Amino acid sequence: MTSGLEKFYEQQIAWETCDSYSTTSIETAIYASTPTAECGRLIVPLNYRDPEGKTARLAVMRVPARGEPIGSLVLNPGGPGGSGLFAAAATTLGLPEGRLTESFDLVGLDPRGVGKSEPAIECFTDTEADQGDVLLSTQGTTVQWTEQDTNDILDQCAERSGGVDVLTSVGTRDAARDIDILRAALGDEKLTFLGQSYGTRLGAVYAEQFPQNVRAMLLDGAIDPTQGTMERRVGAYAGFQRSFEQMAAFCATQVDCPLGHDPVRATEVFHQIVRPLYGSPVPALNSYLDYDEAIGGVISGLYTEAAWPRIIAGIAQLQQGRGDELLQLGYDFSLRDAEGRWTNFAEALYAINCMDEERLSETAGNELRTKIFESAPFMDPGVSLTGARDGCEHWPTEPTLGFPYAVGIVELPATLVVSITGDPTTPHAGGINLARALGSALLTVEGEGHTIVMAGTNQCVNEIAADYLIELKLPPEATLCKL
Repeated sequence: MTSGLEKFYEQQIAWETCDSYSTTSIETAIYASTPTAECGRLIVPLNYRDPEGKTARLAVMRVPARGEPIGSLVLNPGGPGGSGLFAAAATTLGLPEGRLTESFDLVGLDPRGVGKSEPAIECFTDTEADQGDVLLSTQGTTVQWTEQDTNDILDQCAERSGGVDVLTSVGTRDAARDIDILRAALGDEKLTFLGQSYGTRLGAVYAEQFPQNVRAMLLDGAIDPTQGTMERRVGAYAGFQRSFEQMAAFCATQVDCPLGHDPVRATEVFHQIVRPLYGSPVPALNSYLDYDEAIGGVISGLYTEAAWPRIIAGIAQLQQGRGDELLQLGYDFSLRDAEGRWTNFAEALYAINCMDEERLSETAGNELRTKIFESAPFMDPGVSLTGARDGCEHWPTEPTLGFPYAVGIVELPATLVVSITGDPTTPHAGGINLARALGSALLTVEGEGHTIVMAGTNQCVNEIAADYLIELKLPPEATLCKL
């Protein structure tokens, strides 16, 4: 226990119903379908260098084990900006009744700045989000910013979130310290953790800071801890190009494929369909779909092979002058509900990345955008762009994560990394590198998609995950599961 933090480590969470812990009707419905769930607040210092100063109240959900629990299984679904509460409830509904739900209380935490935690990062209203005004990054988009634009974004987020000190408190290193306080408040001597996507970064940083407190750590859809911001982002978009090509090959087997029947020409045909949206949006639902939203909808669908038919239907709709399906794909990914309420996923992602990622000059930003379009040509609008400024360029403090991270950890217990060969956004090579950095076992899953463990749909993965998390039994070297 760190000196000066005793009152935080010794707290007990006052559990209550989760009725007031949802931000959208989607969350309300999921929580209502998890009747045993209970929610509460974890109090942590806003600034760990000033434990007597301001505090944050983090939202926590616990779904009690169906049997006699051996402890808590703390979940983080990624993002950054994903809600742990939603993950705990959705995982409970998605996992078959079996060893994990019998053996663990499933616990989800909305990290600092996220979801129902207080204070939460807020930059835009729901109306502004519906109008497509949630512009927080130039990368992978056609956004062209001035220095005044990025300064205005910082001011707006600070004003609506509760101050600059809130924005500078949400980095992963502080979030990992919160996880250790949560562990103690749950009454667990050691942490059992399941992190996906960004959750693998959060878990790896926790392992770096508190290796002595790890019982088991399963990291699924790994972010590469050895790569800096530019290299990793280019690699991630290259993964989306690969998944786009896989989707196009699937489409080519259908009689009415809007991308045609030659997958080699799919990117060219897609350009003919989507590039006219630059400057000329089309009607979509009760709004309009512009170029960036169309690309965003396609990317949202590329995260899972199951959504490929929706992407294809959305591209076909564009040929008819409508953008409903692609806009809805973006809505679904962001968990916007039918009443027009949005989570703060995008805003929290922005603020957390500002505290984690390397800052880029405008020259480097323009270079990165060029490299992204080169690695993912399906996204290239075919126009000359400048102004790829870093949305964090006026951030009042330097990033705190550092690259590489999670290296040279001493006495870390056995951990497990799970990586899908056709992962569109956290490439399999990154899973290999994270496993190497942590000295982890590696479970390779052959197939397409981003993360698999929480889905509960693959028996091979289910059994290996349960063996490890419950019995601390690792799979043999070079074990392979298939989707």
